[in-house]
Amino acid sequence: MKHFLKLLDYSGKEIIEMLNLADQLKYEQKHGIEHKHLAGKTLGMIFQKASTRTRVSFEVGMYQLGGYPLFLSANDMQIGRGEPVQDTARVLSRFLDGIMIRTFEQAEVETLAEYGSIPVINGLTDFCHPCQVMADLMTIRESKGSLEGLKLCFIGDGNNMANSLIVGGLKTGMSVTIACPEGYDPPKEILDFAKEYGDKFGLYRDPKEAAKNADVVYTDVWASMGQEEEAQLRAKSFAGIYCVDADLMSVTNKDCMVLHCLPAHRGEEITADVFEAHASEIFEEAENRLHAQKAVLVTMMKD
Repeated sequence: MKHFLKLLDYSGKEIIEMLNLADQLKYEQKHGIEHKHLAGKTLGMIFQKASTRTRVSFEVGMYQLGGYPLFLSANDMQIGRGEPVQDTARVLSRFLDGIMIRTFEQAEVETLAEYGSIPVINGLTDFCHPCQVMADLMTIRESKGSLEGLKLCFIGDGNNMANSLIVGGLKTGMSVTIACPEGYDPPKEILDFAKEYGDKFGLYRDPKEAAKNADVVYTDVWASMGQEEEAQLRAKSFAGIYCVDADLMSVTNKDCMVLHCLPAHRGEEITADVFEAHASEIFEEAENRLHAQKAVLVTMMKD
């Protein structure tokens, strides 16, 4: 049985295989070719964090694959009232064919997978966001033709997005640079992984140094969900420096892409003019959540 808990669990070859499937499913969807790979299957979707793209893309994706998506709010489940995760995993495994969970602790996702007997997909945790990065890699490859040899630069907090981009980028042949303030670095587990790739990874304090000759610049909000109380403190650390603006873009490659996982705070991590100049890329990236996640669903859940 397969789970999709974090990209650290997958080889570069396996990631590319899922991207190839995502491309095929997108082609079929655009050309009206049915692909009911999960006919009769049910996916339980547990949401302990708010969502736009994750919920809509998984619901629509399961429908297009012939399956049934079931929205499970933590407020409506016993897991939100203190039922142990391991008990929830064993109960849901008797009703469903798969679980997608969007929550805070990575340990909760791992425990679901340990005690359940059906595939578990990580829709987001504070540690990583593998589904988003699958869509990101898909979008980059669509635009550039290949991932091998490209330079990906992330500007902002060393958060779940940075973690998954480092892993996904390096495993698929890209070089990756990160620019973040001191005290906001990615966790040791991710930095130790990145060290294995030598000079293909770089951690910087100066965003322009990190972005030099980049093929892709990526950013995210300074304060993620659950960090709202830190917003003012974080703004002091990030404001005026860790922003994707015209000045930063001036040091990148001429055809550099800009990506953002959304929602975007224009005037903070990205200026309105840069966002709008690259809006077509950013919203293609958002659409690709659907196609990339369908590939994950098929890979994990198809008999």
